[in-house]
Amino acid sequence: MSIRKFLLGAALCLTACAEVSSEEQAALAARGYYTHLVSGEYEQFLEGKAGADSLPNDYREQLLAGYKQFVVQQQSAHQGIREVQVSTVRKDTLTDYVSVMLILCYGDSTNEEIVVPMVEHNGRWQMK
Repeated sequence: MSIRKFLLGAALCLTACAEVSSEEQAALAARGYYTHLVSGEYEQFLEGKAGADSLPNDYREQLLAGYKQFVVQQQSAHQGIREVQVSTVRKDTLTDYVSVMLILCYGDSTNEEIVVPMVEHNGRWQMK
């Protein structure tokens, strides 16, 4: 193995092993969930909600229908959501959750900022 390959591998390992803050993890998770929603992947969006695994089936189906209706409404009102961006992230030490501010960038070039409270459960960040 050449020294160049060794150094490249070491640099990749250090980058991969670099610690990501809990705020960054929560922000990435929130953005990912909303990207699923915008893409029509409603099940994946719902799986990002805390407690989703214990919802009754009929309520689960109502939530999924509501998510689909929301996306359809945004399509007709704003030409859809074309991108989801992270604006700011704030950790609330008293309540032990992280507020992620996302910007929904609409197709008609308007933006809307929303707050997504995130909680960590079993090492996974989920929407509260």
